[in-house]
Amino acid sequence: MDKTEESGALRRAPSQKRSQERVERMLRAATALIEESGSDAMRMGEVAERAGVSIGSLYQYFPDKGAIVRTLAERYNAEGRACIADGLAGVRDVDGLLQAFGGLVDTYYGIFLAEPVMRDIWSGTQADKALRDIDLRDSRTNGALLAEAWHRVMPGVDTGEVERKAFLIMSLGEAAMRLAISVERAEGDALVADYKAMALREIAAIG
Repeated sequence: MDKTEESGALRRAPSQKRSQERVERMLRAATALIEESGSDAMRMGEVAERAGVSIGSLYQYFPDKGAIVRTLAERYNAEGRACIADGLAGVRDVDGLLQAFGGLVDTYYGIFLAEPVMRDIWSGTQADKALRDIDLRDSRTNGALLAEAWHRVMPGVDTGEVERKAFLIMSLGEAAMRLAISVERAEGDALVADYKAMALREIAAIG
């Protein structure tokens, strides 16, 4: 499935290659505009102009600016889930789980620092219910990935407790990232390091 078809934010899913390429141009144009001025300043007319499409064509796929932002958010989340799944796939013992999770925290933070569009989207999550819903679904999915790896290395632990704590750890991780990118870099680095230490202690303690 083409990545543009995965998002429920699209008004209609592009079925032909030409349409898929057009939607990709729209998303690339929106990404560039967000990088330059932020999503608040982005206008639909600017997206259409930069993508080389008519405003009517843009509205065929995206009913408003929020739909574009949500599509980008879901795309980043999908990439994040793949990263988490890959990072936890080879875990076979507790030490491996702790090392893999700690590495994922560092990787995620590095992505946030390097991706201005992701920072912009996540900074606005709390003000947009649709983005909050996307964020919640993503936390649950990521929590399930962590819980699966957790059970794999600690098969005797309580299933409900592991799933609940894994969901909480992932939710708090996303909140920690949002907080870290909202403050000065040195403080943000320290906050992420503190979150990672607390999460690793919690994972180790349940065994």
